[in-house]
Amino acid sequence: MELEYGLYKEGIDPISARKIIEIVGGQGNPPEYGFQYFTAGLDNYLGTIDEDYLGSFVKDGGSAFKMVIGVYGGGKTHFLYCIREIAWNYDYIASYIVLSPEQTPFYKLEQVYRTIASNLIYPQTPEELLSGYDRGIEAVIKAWYSRKYQEMAGKLPDDLIAQELNAYASALGPYESTSFRNAVKEAFLSLTERRDDDFTLIIQWLEGENPPKNLLKDFKIFEKIDKSTAFKMIRSLVQWVRDIGYAGIVVLMDEAEQTPSMTTKQKAALLSNMRELIDECGHTNFRNAMWFYAVPDENFLEGRTQVYEALRQRLSSVFDATTNPTGVKIYLEETSADPIELLTDIGRKLSAIYEVAYSVKFETGALDEAIVDVAKAAYERKLEIGYKREFVKNVIVALHRLRKTGNGG
Repeated sequence: MELEYGLYKEGIDPISARKIIEIVGGQGNPPEYGFQYFTAGLDNYLGTIDEDYLGSFVKDGGSAFKMVIGVYGGGKTHFLYCIREIAWNYDYIASYIVLSPEQTPFYKLEQVYRTIASNLIYPQTPEELLSGYDRGIEAVIKAWYSRKYQEMAGKLPDDLIAQELNAYASALGPYESTSFRNAVKEAFLSLTERRDDDFTLIIQWLEGENPPKNLLKDFKIFEKIDKSTAFKMIRSLVQWVRDIGYAGIVVLMDEAEQTPSMTTKQKAALLSNMRELIDECGHTNFRNAMWFYAVPDENFLEGRTQVYEALRQRLSSVFDATTNPTGVKIYLEETSADPIELLTDIGRKLSAIYEVAYSVKFETGALDEAIVDVAKAAYERKLEIGYKREFVKNVIVALHRLRKTGNGG
């Protein structure tokens, strides 16, 4: 049975609906799973990325970089979650990461590698995503091993399975980093041979923790993951993901805050890393990879040195779903010609979720009036705040009020 405003009742249960309302109403953030039920105004952008990139060009061996620009509370995270879901539909591994000055600054590429590796998520069912899902390179390796074991168990006698798994793992690669190749091979084999301590040690290295060298030498892991090897490790990660049967990798970088306190050296490193990442997307060893970098504004590009100009040139083209899908910059504020209509659409979808969560049915006239009032009030503050986040938080408050005052039955 279809509920009003296009939400399907069989698509969500009351507990999941309540989780969505709690997160959206409390923080104004999208939940990691459930955002699909109130996505609005993104069809053109998402459809183009689906058809022109993830469903064709990137899957067929291309690579691409897009910069997503939207104010804080302007829908960047929601947009990135939508991209991640499209990626999973095509059997990509995705890694959504938050860039922050304290934990994952983009000028420290070795930390970016660590965060990408610890947030890898392979495609999983909606039920798994709702209940808590496997995340990180350890989970990916275990799922990969399990899949390969099941494949071979169906075809081979027990005494040959270990031998074939060994032959398969030994044939991996080559990757740009021999240490990375040896690490994923030995992690796989340690699962085959049930060497739990070895597996834990190798995973520590793959996660960028750099255990003592003397513990790693038996596995022929000689490199350290630091700023000098970080790009090589990222490229090797891309190559490995492709090698184990996925369509590729989609990395979604969400800048939590831009810090004005970066030193000149740190800012130069950030710009240099971004320029190198964009350039890597033109190289064959980066194929089957798509990168999204979400920022609140373009102020970090303001500068007079050569590195600023080099990056500005690479980021000069603007994405347009109809006329220029190859453009690099995606302006989220331009997704809708009528912001009030967009907010109203989101509000109606949230009200349908709310009805499932609280087993109520709103009177349509009162509901529409409340949603439009909240939408107008939020949009009036567009220059002060992220009005989309403000809207979703306040519309949940309005729905609570409607339920309590008897406009929900």
